[in-house]
Amino acid sequence: MRTLRQDHDVLLLDLDGTVYQGKHPIVGAVEALGRGTEKQFFVTNNASRSPSDVAVHLRELGFETSENFVVTSAQVAARMLADRVESGSSVVVVGTAALEAEITQVGLVPVRTADASVRAVVQGHSVTTDWSSLAEATFAIRAGALWVATNVDATLPTERGLAPGNGSMVAAVRWATGVEPLVAGKPAAPIMHDAIRLSSAERPLVVGDRLDTDIAGANAADIPSLLVLTGVSTALDAIRAVPSERPTHIGFDLEALNRPPAESAVGPKPGWSVHVEHGVLTVTHDGTSEVDPLDGLLAVAHAVWGSPSEVTTDWDTISVVGHGVDSLRERLAA
Repeated sequence: MRTLRQDHDVLLLDLDGTVYQGKHPIVGAVEALGRGTEKQFFVTNNASRSPSDVAVHLRELGFETSENFVVTSAQVAARMLADRVESGSSVVVVGTAALEAEITQVGLVPVRTADASVRAVVQGHSVTTDWSSLAEATFAIRAGALWVATNVDATLPTERGLAPGNGSMVAAVRWATGVEPLVAGKPAAPIMHDAIRLSSAERPLVVGDRLDTDIAGANAADIPSLLVLTGVSTALDAIRAVPSERPTHIGFDLEALNRPPAESAVGPKPGWSVHVEHGVLTVTHDGTSEVDPLDGLLAVAHAVWGSPSEVTTDWDTISVVGHGVDSLRERLAA
């Protein structure tokens, strides 16, 4: 049995919501990833920790890796700046010491206040970012400094729920300056291109839990993707996905990597019928085979994405009928 992962030489894996949730691994993630021999690179928008800190955290949770297999948006942002400003230039850093360290490693000088010598601003997530930090970035950008954001994630998953992400802070500076930043992290393509280069990937697969970052980033770089429903994006989100955020494969968890590619590929599935009429979606199963809710989801996504007319996908306008289809109904209602 050839598995999905065997079709790819490198897995480009998201972190929070995909392999772990805060301080705990996603149930079954360590075992699922441990069943393959392809290279596994962990690609994260989180710029607040160094690659070595990320690797330590992963090893503490049971994953086998090292900092050489971690790609952060801080690294990518630093590389983007080094490509655009002179070596030795001053860069206002809004973010953590880990982001400062990446700026230093590429031959630039991190500073915290704006003056006439500043040539660029780099902005990454930090829980200590305050008004004065955003003000220094604003002063520098309004004076003509190049601005790179590590990512523009509006929210950040935590054990208590979604909290403001770096993108929310970036929005404040954007509003104050009228300037759009260059973006290093997902869904922008630079982080994917750097991950491919660093991993020497020829047949990569992006694996993540967010349509608007992981999957959109894969599509921006023209890479196939697997959406796992263990984090932010839900089954109903996947059905509603706009073209730029539609995954190649969908799985309930990382175990989809160890199954044949056809089992997670979006498309028609035996026993399932999906009809769109007057904007209402009707899903049925003929009862001739065992009901697999993932098959139902993949068939529904295929039908909605291919429909020439707009489909209403609010839960109360989706009709799921047929014997034993409660599992799909529950997935769509979650």
